[in-house]
Amino acid sequence: MNKKRPGGQTAELPSRPCLLSWASVVGKKESEGPLADTFDVASQDDTFGEKSWEKAESAMQKTALSTALKKANLAPGALDYLLAGDLLNQCIGSAFAARDQDVPFLGLYGACSTMAESLSLAALLLDGGFGAHTAAMTSSHFCSAERQYRTPLEYGSQRTPTAQWTVTGSGCVILGREGQGPRITHVTTGKIVDKGIKDANNMGAAMAPAAADTILAHFRDTGRKPSDYDLVITGDLGQLGHQLLAELLNQQGLQLPNLADCGTLIYDLNSQDVHCGGSGCGCSGAVLCGLLLNGMRDGRWKRILFCGTGALLSPTSTQQGESIPSVCHGVAIEQERQGA
Repeated sequence: MNKKRPGGQTAELPSRPCLLSWASVVGKKESEGPLADTFDVASQDDTFGEKSWEKAESAMQKTALSTALKKANLAPGALDYLLAGDLLNQCIGSAFAARDQDVPFLGLYGACSTMAESLSLAALLLDGGFGAHTAAMTSSHFCSAERQYRTPLEYGSQRTPTAQWTVTGSGCVILGREGQGPRITHVTTGKIVDKGIKDANNMGAAMAPAAADTILAHFRDTGRKPSDYDLVITGDLGQLGHQLLAELLNQQGLQLPNLADCGTLIYDLNSQDVHCGGSGCGCSGAVLCGLLLNGMRDGRWKRILFCGTGALLSPTSTQQGESIPSVCHGVAIEQERQGA
């Protein structure tokens, strides 16, 4: 038996790669929400000084990366790999952000699961001995996502009650084989789950079954219990998807009183008119690199199961009447014990 694979979908990382630093960058709407104080950079200009929404998204990633590197006291050249992705065609937000960094680059697409996917792969590379430092990064922008997936803002289309608001934000984590900080102990890679949901404005319902599948696989593979975690948090299922996930887990006999969702935390659902909450790669990226990792550093949580969820649709698949395949990747993060 492979000692690094305790179960079918989960890898255990003996070297426990360390999260050396992290940074979050958000836009104006996010800076007006309940997590405002947890972000490193909050711009009141959603163009971030650029001429297009897509360039603004790249600017967010560059700022997140430079801020995280500065916190870790590292130069870009110290990175063995940069893993990043976004929601745009061919992941141009990430590629254009990386083109001036002179760092080996791996572009990823996991939709809103990209933060968890990049974090998983960055940790696995370090645990495999393929480098000393890696960076995991992602972003989304409300305006670029609306143009990409729905209609231009000028069209002024009405949003359905089940719709979520794409977060304008970016998150970046610098990982090292050695160092002080929270550590990644397990990675549970999700399988594609598709329950036939076709409504592109109800991604929470499409992603909830994938989240349930991965969370159940994690506990099955590791033998851990819900009480082993201070927090199990999904990456932007939104209010409806969060409720569906709890129901699906209850049906399987798993109750998680410590279950939360990034999409319900980043905005005030009563006052900010975001319907079911936040979504987009930058949602879980900014919440992880703001509220969650800062909270671990400050002792609020000792062990978190971070589960990024992604709806793997495209404008073409939606127009062709396809259902929405979804995925969820789980990353177990544990605060390093003092003196360890």
